[in-house]
Amino acid sequence: MTLPLLSLLVFTPLAGAAALWLLPARATRPIVALVMLLTLLLATAALVAYNPAGARFQLVERAPWIASLNIQYLLAVDGISVLFLPATALLFIGSLVACWNVVREAPRLHYSLLLLLQTTTLGVFCALDTALFFVFWELMLVPLYFLLGRWGVTAGSAAAAARYFLIMLAGGIPLLIAFVILASSQAVPTFDLMALLAAPLPRSTQTAVFLLCLLGFGVKVPLVPLHTWLPQFALAAPGSLTALLVGLKLGAFGLIRFAIPLAPDAALDLHWLLAGLGTVAILYGAVGMLAQSNLRVGLAYASICHVGLAVLGLASYSAQAAQGAVSLLLSFSVATGGAFVLLEFLRQRTGSTDVNALGGAAKTMPLLATGFLICGLAGVGMPGTSSFPGEFMLIIAALQTHTGAGMAALFGLSIAAGGFLSLYRKAFFGPISRSTVADASDLRPREWAVLVALIVMIVGIGIYPGPWIEVVRPAAEAWAVGLAR
Repeated sequence: MTLPLLSLLVFTPLAGAAALWLLPARATRPIVALVMLLTLLLATAALVAYNPAGARFQLVERAPWIASLNIQYLLAVDGISVLFLPATALLFIGSLVACWNVVREAPRLHYSLLLLLQTTTLGVFCALDTALFFVFWELMLVPLYFLLGRWGVTAGSAAAAARYFLIMLAGGIPLLIAFVILASSQAVPTFDLMALLAAPLPRSTQTAVFLLCLLGFGVKVPLVPLHTWLPQFALAAPGSLTALLVGLKLGAFGLIRFAIPLAPDAALDLHWLLAGLGTVAILYGAVGMLAQSNLRVGLAYASICHVGLAVLGLASYSAQAAQGAVSLLLSFSVATGGAFVLLEFLRQRTGSTDVNALGGAAKTMPLLATGFLICGLAGVGMPGTSSFPGEFMLIIAALQTHTGAGMAALFGLSIAAGGFLSLYRKAFFGPISRSTVADASDLRPREWAVLVALIVMIVGIGIYPGPWIEVVRPAAEAWAVGLAR
């Protein structure tokens, strides 16, 4: 392409962050909104330009970066990543609306960090050079650390930010080692993902790479027992930030993009490990959700449960499993991300998301209560919602290859659904016992627009998922063929 569409997409938010410091402070929020809308437009253009029936990787942009190490500036998308671009842009807009009226301390810094986070997130989805991917992956930690540490909503937000930063930094070490092993194993060292996919490795090398990637990405998924940072993060961070972290499952994307296809023989040998970790995450997340009284922490455990289903399904290594996993991860950005945005609206009105401080909230905030119910039902895989097609494909794939684990997954998903309904009933129904709830107002027009967009996407994708699945299908089939080579 003559137009570097992906570069424009990735670096438009970064340019917007720089512009915030050059223009009057009163223009900060309008500029951020304009930049995010432009980013959404570019992401949509990339999706429109992508041809599912064409080459596997498209919109390729390649240029030398660090020539002495054969590291390139290499961006491209395929059916596995292209849908995440508009999903990311939409979720960031929802996050912006959620924090529109609450950021009063250093707003320029806050929104600059938010735009930097958007650039690094889009870079993760577009980078096809493993070194460039690692740069974007690690740079995400900087804005997340400061956004949580300075604008957290609890007294322990600084400690939660430090813990998250250190855990993720440690998780990056095995990833870096894996990428170095991959590069050095070639006759001519390279970090080009397309070249690495075409060059088979010895089984012993694959085993090391797979385990290192599983550990590095597993921290971010998160897999049990690497999940301990998530409940603390969900409690300490504003919902606008948690929506981004939980709604965009970058760790699971890393497993699909790098860990499994780069070490196919090792992945097939260790299918039991991936299936076991997925099953444990499903059951642990479901049971952990039952023990929570805070809606944000409860949703965090529910996300562990449902991303565990994606990991379990991927262990079948079929095209159907890849399609289901990508579909479910995309639904996370809409359903779970949207739920956390709505919980931030609730926290701003009542000062809490703990069920013991709520009760009867549906009487004073019926629109918010309705929206949260729809998002929650989508999160637990209700038929007719955006998560159902992906969960259905993953369950079928799991039952075909790991029948016992698939049955355990069905049991765990049922528990998670019951846990959500229990939390919802306690928070939104019953008598009103708190003045904060009695005096709360329902959604404002800007927030109501977010709710309408969420409902349209959740129901629309749930009822007619065909177009989105067809975008993923050719890349998923190529992914499965690569494992069978």
